Amino acid sequence: MFRFATTACAAALLFAAAPAFAADILIKDAKSQPESLAHAPDGTLIVGSASTPYVYKIKPGSTTPEVFIDASAEGPGTFFFGQLVDGDTVWSCMLTPNAGSNPVTRHTALIGTDLKTGARKLRWTLPSENSTCNDFAVGPDKALYISDTGNARIYRLAPGATSAELWLENRAITGIDGITFLNGVLYYNSVFFNNLYRVPVDAQGKPGAPVQIWMDAPVKGPDGMRAQGDKLFHAENGAGKIDMLTIDGDKAHVTVLKDGLNTPTAVEPAGDVLWIAERGTGKAISIPTPK
Repeated sequence: MFRFATTACAAALLFAAAPAFAADILIKDAKSQPESLAHAPDGTLIVGSASTPYVYKIKPGSTTPEVFIDASAEGPGTFFFGQLVDGDTVWSCMLTPNAGSNPVTRHTALIGTDLKTGARKLRWTLPSENSTCNDFAVGPDKALYISDTGNARIYRLAPGATSAELWLENRAITGIDGITFLNGVLYYNSVFFNNLYRVPVDAQGKPGAPVQIWMDAPVKGPDGMRAQGDKLFHAENGAGKIDMLTIDGDKAHVTVLKDGLNTPTAVEPAGDVLWIAERGTGKAISIPTPK
């Protein structure tokens, strides 16, 4: 989810010149607002739209998006946030306005879809009349951890379960957006407060109070976040940047990999390529992963 903030961001660019794009794919049209994307091991790209009730699939070697999920029957104003490929399952956050609400409130659902067939595997509605299913990550326990931006909550869907349980609710989770695991540790960011946190877990798997990670450069609108190797990657939707974060205890070094983007809202490492959802242009683009 994007939210503009006022903090300026100043960090050195990793590359002296802009790297060549491996791909530059228009998702339907310039108004499609791709909010989140996911990359399957076979090269399939999954992209959700924040302006329409569709999730798109782009097959390996193709630049032509095809409709993968059609949620137009869910009601006017339905759209999608987070996307994640987990084995043969695509996890998606689907948001639908509550009819007649003013100001608008939304009920949101986690849906699981078979990557190959498009068949629905699971649907779980978040337990609030106004919620924001935003993103998710698979933990070392194989459970799915789900961020609820509007209610400052993290839910946990156990392997094989059909509904998730509240895992952590804390004021420090206000504005939670991107969520991921790095070396078995859960990290999340706040799009409201431009901060990064880790969640300590005891021997019984019970989460403790979130710990803020101090970033050595200010960020503006941290959004989608993923991990690869020993690095975190996140999108700054308010600054038009993609960053690499090197974690050292409770500190993080920020390296800007790409700037000049129009509202980037997601980043997905896929080996030697970083896929980016550029919401402001309606595109999925990619840049080389730093060596």
